[in-house]
Amino acid sequence: MNAPRPLTALSLILALVIGGPLRAEEPAHAIAMYGVPDLPPDFVALPYVNPDAPKGGRIVFAESGGFDSLNPFILKGRAPYGVSAYTVETLMGRSWDEPFTLYGLIAESVATDEARSWVEFTLRPEARFADGSPVTVEDVIWSFEILGTKGSPRYLAAYDKVATVRATGPRSVRFEFKAPDRELPLLLGLRPILKAAQWEGKDFAESGLEAPIGSGPYEVAAFEPDRFVTLRRRADWWGRDLPFTRGLHNFDEIRYDYYADANAMFEAFKAGESSSFREGSITRWQTGYDFPAATDGRIVRSEIVHGRPSGMMGLAFNTRRPLFADWRVRQALIEAFNFEFVNQTLNAGIQPRITSYFSNSALGMGEGPASEAVAALLAPFADSLPPDALGPLVLPRTDGTEANRAGLRGALALMAEAGWQVKDGVMVNAEGTPFAFEVLLRQGDSDMRSVATIYAAALERMGITLTVGMIDNAQYTERVNAYDFDMTPMLRAMSLSPGTEQKLYWGSFGVETPGTRNLPGVASPAVEAMIEGLLTSTERDDFVAAAQALDRALMAGRYVIPLWYADRSRIAHDARLRFPDRLPVYGDWIGFQPDVWWFEEK
Repeated sequence: MNAPRPLTALSLILALVIGGPLRAEEPAHAIAMYGVPDLPPDFVALPYVNPDAPKGGRIVFAESGGFDSLNPFILKGRAPYGVSAYTVETLMGRSWDEPFTLYGLIAESVATDEARSWVEFTLRPEARFADGSPVTVEDVIWSFEILGTKGSPRYLAAYDKVATVRATGPRSVRFEFKAPDRELPLLLGLRPILKAAQWEGKDFAESGLEAPIGSGPYEVAAFEPDRFVTLRRRADWWGRDLPFTRGLHNFDEIRYDYYADANAMFEAFKAGESSSFREGSITRWQTGYDFPAATDGRIVRSEIVHGRPSGMMGLAFNTRRPLFADWRVRQALIEAFNFEFVNQTLNAGIQPRITSYFSNSALGMGEGPASEAVAALLAPFADSLPPDALGPLVLPRTDGTEANRAGLRGALALMAEAGWQVKDGVMVNAEGTPFAFEVLLRQGDSDMRSVATIYAAALERMGITLTVGMIDNAQYTERVNAYDFDMTPMLRAMSLSPGTEQKLYWGSFGVETPGTRNLPGVASPAVEAMIEGLLTSTERDDFVAAAQALDRALMAGRYVIPLWYADRSRIAHDARLRFPDRLPVYGDWIGFQPDVWWFEEK
C-alpha cells in the first residue's frame, strides 16, 4: 500500500501548493451504487423520518453479554455497538429507503469519474468533533490509514484498493484507486472519521476504555464494563440542522444494559428495566406477553415489515476441518437436519425457512435450474463446483415427525458415498475413526442450544456423536476469531446492494487470516469471481445475474445448514416510544431504532 503517512501541517500545505487540485467531475450532494439518488439536492429530510419529532426522553436496551473496550474499530476487545453508531460519524450517510445511496454528512459533496477510478470529498466547514475542534482533511487521511493498517480486518479490503490519498484543497481529499471500482467511493464514504490528535503516542490497536472522540450526535456519558454504557445527546452537536439528520437522534439518552442471556433480557424488559425488546421467539410473541405492563397498554407490540433479502442464519460447517472437507458429507448432515420438526418445536412452525443467501428478493437464485445468464457466469468454474450446481438446489423437506426416516436414509447413502459406514452403531471411516464433532455456542444462546440438542438426537440414530459446547463471550470470540470450532451458528445479514463485504464473508484470504467473517472457510474461485462481478457490473441486469450466481455457488457449496428468517421484525416497547408510519424498504435494520424513534407521552 503506497498511501502516504498522516500529513503534518507543513506537508498539508506542500500538498496543496505542489500537487494542486486535479480536474474533477461535478461535485454532487449524493452518490448511488446504480442509477441516481432518489432525493434532490434541496431535500429537507429523509422520507422515512418525522422531521418534527420532539427531542427528549430516553431509550434503554437490554443486551446480551458484555464489553471490555470502548474502541469498536479494532480486533481486540468487545465494544458496545452504540459507540460506533452514535458517537462517531462518516463522510456520508446512508438512506435506508434505497438499495445503496449515500448523502452528504461530514462531507458536503462527493465527486467521481464515470469509471469510478477515484473519488473526492469536500468537508463541511462547520463539522466539529465533540471537543469543539474542526474535522480536518488531516483527520480524514489519518483515519483511513489507521483503520486500514491497525483497525479491524473489515476495513482492510477497501483500503488495499486505494493507490494514493492526498489533500486537494483546505477542505477536500482525493482517493485514487488501483483499479476502477463502482462500490469503492461509497465504501470510503462510510468509513468512520476519528480525531488524529487523540491517538498521538498511543497504540491504536490496543483495547482500552478510552472512548474515541467523534463528531456524532452522542458522547459516552457513563459506563461500567460488562454492566452498562450510557450515551448522552450533545446539545452542541454540529450536524443537528442538516437535511440528512433532521428528525434523527431524538432521545436525550441511549442506555445499553448487559445481561447474561436472552431470558434475563426479557425478564428485565418485563420488569420495566429496559424500554424496548426485539423478540426473536415467535412462540413468546404469541403467548408470552400476558404480564401487567403488556395487558394494560404500557407496553405495545409493533411488527415492522421489510423488503430486504433473508440473509443467512444457520449452523456453519468449518470446512477447514478434514471432517467437513467433502461436500457430500455436508449435504448428508443437511439431509439429517429435521427443519420442520425444529421449526414446529421452537417457532410453532411459523417462521419461513431460508432457502438461499438472498432469498426473499430479486437477488436470490430462485427455484429450478440456473438461468441462462447465471449458467454462463458459472460455466468457467464447473470443475470447482459440485456437479449439481446448475440444477435445482432444493433444501430437503421432512414430514415434520421426529423420526425423519426418509431424511436419515438419504443422509446415510451420501455418507456411504463419501467413505463412511455404520459399524456396531457407530459411524466410522475406513480407518475406523468415529464421526464426532462439536457445535460451539455462546453462553446464554438458549435457542441455538435447543436446535443443537434436537439435531444431536437425530444424528445419534446415524451413529454420529454431536456434542454441544457452551462457553462465555470472551472465549467464544477468541475461538471463533481463530476458527477453532467444528460447527457454530452464523448470521449474515444481506443488503439489496451486496458488494465488497462479501469478500470479508467468503473471500479465500479468510481461510487463514484470523478475525474475518468467513467462518465456513469458503475457498471457491466461482464465489470470488461472482463477487468481482458484483463490483464491476455497470448495468442492473448484470449485477442481478452476478448476485444470483453468487447465491447459487454458495448454496451448492453446502457451507451452512440454513435455519429460518423473519419477514418482519417484532418489537415490544414502551408505548411512549414512537416511530413514523412510513417505513424504509430495509425495515427495522441499521438506522431505524433508535435513530428515527422519539419519546412522546400519550
